[in-house]
Amino acid sequence: MLLLVGLGNPGPRHAAQRHNIGFMAADLIVRRHGFSTWRKRFQGEVAEGTLGGVRALALKPMTYMNDSGQSVGEAVRFHKLDLNDVIVFHDELDLAPGKVRVKTGGGAGGHNGIRDLDAHLGPDYRRVRMGIGHPGHKDLVHGYVLQDFSKAERESWLPKVLDAVASEAPLMAGGTKVDDEKFMSRVAYLISPPPEKPEKKQP
Repeated sequence: MLLLVGLGNPGPRHAAQRHNIGFMAADLIVRRHGFSTWRKRFQGEVAEGTLGGVRALALKPMTYMNDSGQSVGEAVRFHKLDLNDVIVFHDELDLAPGKVRVKTGGGAGGHNGIRDLDAHLGPDYRRVRMGIGHPGHKDLVHGYVLQDFSKAERESWLPKVLDAVASEAPLMAGGTKVDDEKFMSRVAYLISPPPEKPEKKQP
């Protein structure tokens, strides 16, 4: 079974903030792939379905970002999951807006939700890092991630990223590094497809 975790903060006040792109991705995956309606469980909200032919549980922790590990740890222990079957979708300051990268393990990079997951699970789960860009100075980070996405972002790269991540998520079901690389490649192509080559004129 796969556990698909979207990170964010609960409540309408936070719904459109940059820090909540993980919730946005989870919501769209659930809608796109016909999961069940959300219900309360594991200190969060869960929806069940299949992804790439594999049973999957989507989870949005309702503990607030800094305590996400409580909710995710509870789900992992209950279902006795291998950490490779845990896929976490979250915002990434160190990637430019519109960039998506997958990695297994590594540090938290200053992300409090990831730091708490590491404390509860260890680091060896898969992360889908969705770039939101950096405000330029560490003192600006807190306000930046808790700001709503701008109108320009909502009309340009954000819907492309969410749509690509949701549509190609089944590629990650196999659980191999090759599968994750295929996912990244497809997502990058859908977000920024190469320009069409002009047709050669007949002599």
